[in-house]
Amino acid sequence: MRDEVETQPLTGRHIALPESRELDLFADMLLTRGATVLRCPLVSIHDAPDQALVSAWIDSFINEPCDDLILLTGEGLRRLLATAERAGGSLREDFIARLGQVRKLTRGPKPGTALRKIGLKSDLVAVEPTTEGVIRTLSTENLQGRRVAVQLYGTEPNLPLIDFLRESGATVSSVAPYVYADDVEDARVEELIAAILDQQLDAVAFTSATQVRRLFQIGRRQCGEQALINGLRQLKVAAVGPVVADELRERDVRVDLMPESSFFMKPLVRELVKSLGPASRE
Repeated sequence: MRDEVETQPLTGRHIALPESRELDLFADMLLTRGATVLRCPLVSIHDAPDQALVSAWIDSFINEPCDDLILLTGEGLRRLLATAERAGGSLREDFIARLGQVRKLTRGPKPGTALRKIGLKSDLVAVEPTTEGVIRTLSTENLQGRRVAVQLYGTEPNLPLIDFLRESGATVSSVAPYVYADDVEDARVEELIAAILDQQLDAVAFTSATQVRRLFQIGRRQCGEQALINGLRQLKVAAVGPVVADELRERDVRVDLMPESSFFMKPLVRELVKSLGPASRE
């Protein structure tokens, strides 16, 4: 019995995962530790519908080189690489070669990880993983006359960042390589909300701010925002990092646990084990 507690410290715990792209990986880490997992893909990500536009941006990036590239998400870089690969020829290799020649600023750890997977690294890392953090990082730089490329997230035009760059004298070129699809079956989200309200869960673990926004979008219609907040207060709410935590707190949701410094899934799993494992039941 003791061995089972040590190897499966989350036995008997019910944890909801509103994840999408890496849902299976996250779920498996919890399942191997004994947890029962309720999966609810709150966010679905797709390639930008106009792939010709994205390909044209990549061509321009290669042939009319810029000085700086701002990568806001790891997903964005992966989608750009996939678009280049589908185009065939040497486009992907040419794109990576050009990436190596420009100064790269990353908003947070995920675009940095995506760069490392192709043998590159960030030249600048935002002081905090937000648009405001990117602006603060660049506020001491002389951007006059510099050509700056910006990889956007979703269809959000990020006007605060674009306006800052232009007002600083930079020439800006932006690309939106993917879109968020809000057509995930409402019934799946409603099941998650019902489980929260019925106190069937021990914890819910959020890994993106978009998940929080989607949950509250459906929750307002299903039960009302305050009822959803009250339901979340009855369980442990986990956030993978400060951006997600801030999104929750803005909605008056208490964040019970978050990794201290490394904002990835494995550290989040460790925090869940610490909070819900055997020591918490004594």
